[in-house]
Amino acid sequence: MNLLRTLATVSSMTLLSRILGFVRDFVIARTFGAGMLTDAFFVAFKLPNLLRRLFAEGAFSQAFVPVLGEYRNKRGTDDTRQLVDRVASLLFLIVLAVTLVGMAAAPVLVYLSAPGFSDDPEKFALTVNLTRITFPYILFMSLVALAGGVLNTWSRFAVPAFTPVLLNVSFILMALFAAPYSDPPIMALGWAVFLGGALQLAFQIPSLQRIGMLPRFSISLRDEGVRRIFRLMAPAVLGVSVAQVSLLLNTIFASFLNTGSVSWLYYADRLMEFPAGLLGAALGTILLPSLARCHATQQHDEYSRLLDWGLRLTFLLAAPAALALAILAVPLITTLFHHGAFTASDVFRTRDALVAYSLGLLGMILVKVLAPGFYARQNVRTPVRIALLSLAVTQVLNLTLIGWLAHAGLALAIGLAACLNASLLYRGLRQHGIYTPQPGWLLFYCRLGCAMATMGSALWFVAGEAGNWLSWSLTERLLRLSGVIGFGAGIYFATLWVAGFRLRDFKRSGAE
Repeated sequence: MNLLRTLATVSSMTLLSRILGFVRDFVIARTFGAGMLTDAFFVAFKLPNLLRRLFAEGAFSQAFVPVLGEYRNKRGTDDTRQLVDRVASLLFLIVLAVTLVGMAAAPVLVYLSAPGFSDDPEKFALTVNLTRITFPYILFMSLVALAGGVLNTWSRFAVPAFTPVLLNVSFILMALFAAPYSDPPIMALGWAVFLGGALQLAFQIPSLQRIGMLPRFSISLRDEGVRRIFRLMAPAVLGVSVAQVSLLLNTIFASFLNTGSVSWLYYADRLMEFPAGLLGAALGTILLPSLARCHATQQHDEYSRLLDWGLRLTFLLAAPAALALAILAVPLITTLFHHGAFTASDVFRTRDALVAYSLGLLGMILVKVLAPGFYARQNVRTPVRIALLSLAVTQVLNLTLIGWLAHAGLALAIGLAACLNASLLYRGLRQHGIYTPQPGWLLFYCRLGCAMATMGSALWFVAGEAGNWLSWSLTERLLRLSGVIGFGAGIYFATLWVAGFRLRDFKRSGAE
């Protein structure tokens, strides 16, 4: 399996999902703007979305895939299928219970996650109703994550990568066609979450059937593999999802700020998540099965080389993405969101948050690449300790920066803490002898710095005045933004080529 080709496949599917995600946000921003209704929905959706990442994409996937890979590489098909059956059954029962409790306790959850909403009974009641509708999303997505983990272990990366597209399609259709018939209209977005979760689960079932791994109900609490997975999962909840916990805590802080603060942070986070998902999530997804296989087969040198490959690609693509987000903040926000009820003031408040997020984007993506270096070895203690420290630092920074930068201070706190998290993970990998850098890093940094300086100067020059973007039509914004991005990317990759980078230098093979 060519990892670079696989990364391109996964990233292209993620790109499609992100593009539709921006279409989704365009439709939501144009229809609802940034106010009481969107604040209520984003808080309601953040709760199940957080738990999805904790139980599904976060802790569960990191615990499940290494053990599943070990079973596939060292044991027979029957044992592997039995493990999938028993894990799926227990996961279903646990998350079903969590879902039912969450729906019943929705008022308490909303009060804890956005206590500032309690001063507005209408806003609080709406958030509670939306929370109850969206909470079953956790159940759907936990099973989607299990299916995705199985498919990725079998190197079927395209189907799990495409699956998130269905949620965005659900959002777009419900916002356009169901919102006018809903009372209040924002309720349509709550049902879009429910429908999107169900569609994603249904989409993966045929692929599981084709590889003979469609789960059957089977419970065994004494199964050694099941117990290992859930034992690894428990401490990994914070270890791999500290950024999401920080976002939830930020919502608590933001609920006390000016109306719209929650929404400004959301829209900035959506833009920041574009490169984070396109590169960080994609790299983490394809690296974990290959790293787990190298660990199971005792290929320690190859393990280190895979990590080195992932780190170089991260710096090569994430660093310029962070710089471009900061420079093009206003062009991006005006093009995507400055329509209908989304005002010029919303543009500049969202820009403040996006620039703050961009300062920590590289750290956020590095965490997604470095953490699998521990989890593939079934080592959860080291990254969990680091994550808890980073979470504590985030809250100290929140208290320090919120009075100075308001909602942008909350975004900056997350980014700075992510950089600390990545630095400590890197140091841990080095100290444990897990990762040894390959030769050539100093020259790599010099070439990268030259390319970024050239690209940054070019983007700053061609982007123009922020005020102009507010006055142009949507068509003119799209054309100009496409031209600016294309020009910046062309300058960057041309400079890399002149500096000596070649595509063949980044080709690697991984687990089949």
